[in-house]
Amino acid sequence: FSVKVYVKLNHNSPRILCLTNHLRNLELIDPKFQWNAPGGGLSSENSSVEISPTGTLILRNFKLSGVYTCSIFYKLTAMQPYKNLSIKYLIYAYSDPKAYYEFTARYHAAPCNNYYNAYFERTLIQILNKLVDELSCEVTLIKAECHHVKMQRGGLQNEIFFTFSVASLDREKHNRLCQESACDAFHRLNKAKHLIERFFKQQVEVSRKSSEPLPEIYYIEGTLQMVQIDRCYPGYGINALIHPDCPQCCVVCSPGSYNPSNGIHCLRCDSSLIYGATKC
Repeated sequence: FSVKVYVKLNHNSPRILCLTNHLRNLELIDPKFQWNAPGGGLSSENSSVEISPTGTLILRNFKLSGVYTCSIFYKLTAMQPYKNLSIKYLIYAYSDPKAYYEFTARYHAAPCNNYYNAYFERTLIQILNKLVDELSCEVTLIKAECHHVKMQRGGLQNEIFFTFSVASLDREKHNRLCQESACDAFHRLNKAKHLIERFFKQQVEVSRKSSEPLPEIYYIEGTLQMVQIDRCYPGYGINALIHPDCPQCCVVCSPGSYNPSNGIHCLRCDSSLIYGATKC
């Protein structure tokens, strides 16, 4: 049977032994170890591989998922012929899920299809992006729909239903200096969430204090809603049945499956023959 090992993407693997529990307790004479990876034989000459004299393997900056096989040749006594044993490991790259927040909010609007509504939609997203830019986060408009709403015991009014997301970007890609805790993606995302919530709260406070009549387009108090959504990198997915030892991990999709987007599941694809497929 194969032993499953999970290694965090772009991190070092744990020490992977080329021994069974039984052999660890025996005295082995002239043992020889040989490792094979999906791309062929492994040796310590490769800077991303470390193999100890006793056959223990460490994979550095791990990326290549698949079947790794270790063969051990040994004698139990000097007079006996060599014995041979192969151990098969299925080594999977995984990453932590990347979370983002999805917001919905409603605004009183100008008549639907009016130019001012479209201009306001663009302006609002620009303002929110400036708000979270220093945190290396990004606000993306998912949809903005104008509807006629019949009010309780009242007439019709125009409302824009906004749906937008906020996600943390990769700090490395933005070349920004920051302390480690401040660089944490989820830490930055939470700060961005609080800034956005405060922005909408301030709109209500300004409207209440103002003696001026309300503008044609304004935020409707109490309509801001938020949900947290997890996602995996393309080619990765969460599956607690297949990977019970890493149930909340985004694990690389096995052959026979793929994930083309930032969803959280690997989809079935019989023609996919590689690990981490992003298309079928």
